[in-house]
Amino acid sequence: MFRIRSTITPSFLEAVLLTLMIITLMAVCIIKFNAVPHMPILLAILLLITYGLFKKVPFKKLEEGLVEGSKAGLGAIFIFFFIGILISSWMMGGTIPTLIYLGFQFISPHFFYAIVFIVTCVIGLSIGSSLTTVATIGVAFIGMASAMDISLAITAGAIVSGAFFGDKMSPLSDTTSLASAIVHVDLFDHIKNMGWTTIPAFFISLIGYGILSPNKEVHDLKQITVFQEGLLETGMIHWYTLLPLVLLIVLSIKKTPAIIALALTSIAGIIVSYFHQHFTFGEVLNILFSGYTSHTGIEVIDSLLSRGGINSMMFTIGLVILALSMGGLLFTLGIVQSLLMKVESLLKSVGSVITAAALTAIGVNTLVGEQYLSILLTGEAFQAQFQKVGLANKNLARVMEDAGTVVNPLVPWSVCGIFITNVLAVPTFDYLPFAFFCLLCPILTILTGITGKTLTYIEEK
Repeated sequence: MFRIRSTITPSFLEAVLLTLMIITLMAVCIIKFNAVPHMPILLAILLLITYGLFKKVPFKKLEEGLVEGSKAGLGAIFIFFFIGILISSWMMGGTIPTLIYLGFQFISPHFFYAIVFIVTCVIGLSIGSSLTTVATIGVAFIGMASAMDISLAITAGAIVSGAFFGDKMSPLSDTTSLASAIVHVDLFDHIKNMGWTTIPAFFISLIGYGILSPNKEVHDLKQITVFQEGLLETGMIHWYTLLPLVLLIVLSIKKTPAIIALALTSIAGIIVSYFHQHFTFGEVLNILFSGYTSHTGIEVIDSLLSRGGINSMMFTIGLVILALSMGGLLFTLGIVQSLLMKVESLLKSVGSVITAAALTAIGVNTLVGEQYLSILLTGEAFQAQFQKVGLANKNLARVMEDAGTVVNPLVPWSVCGIFITNVLAVPTFDYLPFAFFCLLCPILTILTGITGKTLTYIEEK
């Protein structure tokens, strides 16, 4: 988006006022009126167009800014299409149900919080959706914690940490794909690079949950048993259903381009499905577009397994196009440049640039409460700054996830925060101190900037 030239040079005060107006507009719409983020972004676009016309900017220039901004997301959009196909093919093939079933094998009477964290990590990785993990497996764990009369706040913290570990590290996650695509980094290189901050955060969190776990027996495993039996009844739990996952791992090791890897493993999932299900070619095409629908009769199982398809990605794709179009206008009108020029003198070192990017992602999450916007705006605003200090783009992609993706559930008025509180019936401020993984990631990413450790420079191959 930095290829977009500004048509005017607004004053710093004008840039700040417009930015505050946009933030206020989106915050009020999302928090007070519970609107989907698409609508306030569209209103913000209209506000920027009005400002541009007032400043005598030709409408054609404004339109070009919208188009150029949206072009930056085309790579992510094509990956989203294939992620939707992959999820539905892995559902019908049994890969994801088998991974979820195996996750439940970790359940143990001891170290309850640590087990909750591990299982939600496994399932989050399997399905690539934090909110789906919270709304299904998370609800089951909250029920168990309530039955055992142990801390719901710590249980919720472990659920959120595990779910967002999966959201951050799964190749099926839309936020992971978005972060890599927006700064033009290979998806699997991005996931590998995130390991430098994610793995320490994982083990520190695991130790913390192990220490906090109550020393008592788990007597009520009924809800977990219901999940396991329901999964077995689908007839899709087999060892061979994991072959598409093995193929994906092999392709990622060989650094196969993400779209090719996703396409090949989707085909593998479809082939595997014919060992235990017999869909017609027309049914397969419909599932790949509309998603897989489970019919076990068990509501929580059907809710967990009924997902995927190209159509499921349209919400995210629409948001990406609108947000990037807004970003294109912000650059066309020189607003972002005006803001960055004011602080550019402070962004001379590697540590200061990484810290500023992390604080920006946290700030967008806190002020606006929108996960995707924190990734999109941070990625577009800081690419040039990272290049100036010699940092490769995959460092920025990691910061966007460490301070963007996993911070959203910690904000009570954010999209994720509101959803999680409603589903688990645990206030955000109650589980926030115990969402160790989400708290550690932004701290660790800032520390890597200060120390210079695990960073990749442009000269490095």
